[in-house]
Amino acid sequence: MSDLIELNTSACSGFHALSDPLRLQIIDLLRQQELCVCDLCDRLEVRQSKLSFHLKTLKEARLLRSRQEGKWSYYSLNLPEIARLEQYLSNLRQATPRPSRSCSDD
Repeated sequence: MSDLIELNTSACSGFHALSDPLRLQIIDLLRQQELCVCDLCDRLEVRQSKLSFHLKTLKEARLLRSRQEGKWSYYSLNLPEIARLEQYLSNLRQATPRPSRSCSDD
């Protein structure tokens, strides 16, 4: 049961992190390559303070990995966590019964 609770908590956190258009743009940019904060700011045309908030949300959801190189932070996708979200959706789709008939007003 604790595995299910952990998966649901992880899924909630992940889907919440993906619910913002700017965070989806960040994910999309990182699909192509690892990027530093300054590159993300330039490409997204946002200030570092705004970007930091969104990077923190994605990191807390474990959707991103970060590494420090000198004074720069570099971000990349955490593909195993993204795969867990995909698996959650796949399991949900397979487990959901499909109605055999529609309801009617009688």
